Amino acid sequence: MKDVSTIGLDLAKHVFQIHGADGDGSPIFNRKLRRGEVLRFFEKLPPCLVGMEACGSAHYWAREIGKFGHEVRLIPPAYVKPFVKRGKTEPPTQRRSVRR
Repeated sequence: MKDVSTIGLDLAKHVFQIHGADGDGSPIFNRKLRRGEVLRFFEKLPPCLVGMEACGSAHYWAREIGKFGHEVRLIPPAYVKPFVKRGKTEPPTQRRSVRR
C-alpha cells in the first residue's frame, strides 16, 4: 500500500467502512471490512492517524488499534454529523418537525 498517513474508520455492527488518505489528503483506498478483518488490517499498516466517531464501541476499537502503534482520535458525534451527505433530500428550511 502507498504511504497512508490518515485513516477514517466508520464503525458499525458487522461491516466497517475504511477510508485512507496520504499526506496531501488524496484518497488512496475506500473499502469495507467485516468485524473480524479490522484488527488484521491495522496490524499490517505502518503507524498512522486513525479517526473515528465516538460511540459505545469506539473506545474498545481505539485501544485495540492503538496497540499496533497507531494514533487514534475519537471525534464527537456533533462534529461528524456535517460530513454525512445522505439522508434528507429537501432543504433544511422545508423540513417539518414531527409533533407528538
